[in-house]
Amino acid sequence: DAVAIAHHYDVSNLFYSWVLGPSMAYTCAVYAEDSTTLEQAQAAKFDLVCRKLGLRPGMRLLDVGCGWGGMAVHAATHYDVEVVAVTLSRRQAEWGQKVVAESGLTGQVDIRHQDYRAVPETGFDAISSIGLTEHVGIKGLPDYARRLAGKLRPQGRLLNHCITRADEQAAAISKRGFIARYVFPDGELPGVGRVVRELEAAGLEVRHEENLREHYARTLHAWCDNLDARWDDAVTEVGQGTARVWALYLAGSRLAFERNDIQLHQVLAVRTTEGFSGMPLRPDWGV
Repeated sequence: DAVAIAHHYDVSNLFYSWVLGPSMAYTCAVYAEDSTTLEQAQAAKFDLVCRKLGLRPGMRLLDVGCGWGGMAVHAATHYDVEVVAVTLSRRQAEWGQKVVAESGLTGQVDIRHQDYRAVPETGFDAISSIGLTEHVGIKGLPDYARRLAGKLRPQGRLLNHCITRADEQAAAISKRGFIARYVFPDGELPGVGRVVRELEAAGLEVRHEENLREHYARTLHAWCDNLDARWDDAVTEVGQGTARVWALYLAGSRLAFERNDIQLHQVLAVRTTEGFSGMPLRPDWGV
């Protein structure tokens, strides 16, 4: 797992900053309207996750597959929660730790270069998993769901945000195809039904689900524009081969979302105990 993650995420933090923009958020953003900028949409995505999780001051959040720390910093800054955030990418962890220090959040946000399975703490009020499931693999989903469910306190919530196949009958990613060979070694996409099934099998109650497919197409459009704008710098930083792989990967992924070949789903689940979920009667997190 560590080797596969390093292949994709340890390319160059500078390169990623050019493609992703200041947010360093490498997942689907949430666009309120056509005029919404990428940075506004990424902030909106983090805020939507926080609201779905019902975060309040003093709560403890576990952020698994935390990337460069965007979700952790947003949750601590705007919701005054304590955060443990983990990533298998050393370069991501180093970047995130620097951002935490510069933001004055040392002691409140703990970003670790660590496998989520090695986190010793339990009893979290909430867990955010944004873009990790794609790396877990379908066979690994039962263990993934059980481990995260076991980290939650009673009535604790889990928000799983991940790319999926359009349906369970859709073809899996080819192990010999472009994405598997050059971009995401060992990456695998389940259908959203499989994600829901495994969360339920782990003892969680699924309370809300939504498909943000079109939002990911817009996000990728913005990333493509960013890469085009810094093309010469990107080639100098990572080499022409890697830059060309990324240009094709981003453009092809955008097309796949637009054509409904793949989707992006947020699934909200809760550790219901003795019939009590602690959830509001109706969703209170807005759009």
